[in-house]
Amino acid sequence: MAGQASSVAARRGLVAPFALGAALVVLWALTSVALGPALVPSPSELAVRLVAEIAAGDILTAAGETFGVSALGCLLGLAIALPLGYLLAHSRTATAALGPYLAASQAIPAVAFAPLLVLWFGYGALPKALLCALLVFFPILLNTVLGLSTLDRDVVDAARVDGADRWRLLVHIEGPMALPAVLTGIRNGFVLSVTGAVVGEFVMGGAGLGELLSIFRDRVDTAGMVATLLVLAALAVAINLAVRGLERMVRWW
Repeated sequence: MAGQASSVAARRGLVAPFALGAALVVLWALTSVALGPALVPSPSELAVRLVAEIAAGDILTAAGETFGVSALGCLLGLAIALPLGYLLAHSRTATAALGPYLAASQAIPAVAFAPLLVLWFGYGALPKALLCALLVFFPILLNTVLGLSTLDRDVVDAARVDGADRWRLLVHIEGPMALPAVLTGIRNGFVLSVTGAVVGEFVMGGAGLGELLSIFRDRVDTAGMVATLLVLAALAVAINLAVRGLERMVRWW
């Protein structure tokens, strides 16, 4: 019975997304007929345009540029969020001192820093990566603190009794046990970093998907804009699925 239930659940998990996707395509086609292809390109027109853009190679090159900037931003955010999260999880003094400032920093949209980043660092990949880092920092920080703060205290105390110092405790106990929560923060942050890269390209220029969207917007090329958005969505989904796969591997381990 359990096997049949899991089989039914698996089929439902496959059928439901495809059924919803088919319904959305039908709705999209009807909307295109009602509003006209200039405003809403039909699914067939968009498919042809997307194939043409991929064959030309420009849109894939732009996706690679956006991915590179977002990955760099995610690494920068990780480099700050992980040690700071460890500090906050282990020090009440640090939490009391830094907590209000971290909370206040979230009241300012990260995108608002884009003009300042241009003034401070000029144009190029670095200011866009820093903008991405600002977006990914807080989700990774929160999940790191959560993962380290909700460990089984009996396991940690037993390791201390066995003579584990702070470093060994982190490497062999705290790190592995908190890793699923940290990876969840990385997954959410990485998707946000793609958004940051696109916004950064809007503000600072570049050769990624954000710049391509700006070009198609100036040409009033609706099909080109929607095709670029689909590639952007596919990039975000691919990153999400890759990190989810890593999460499952870690949980199994």
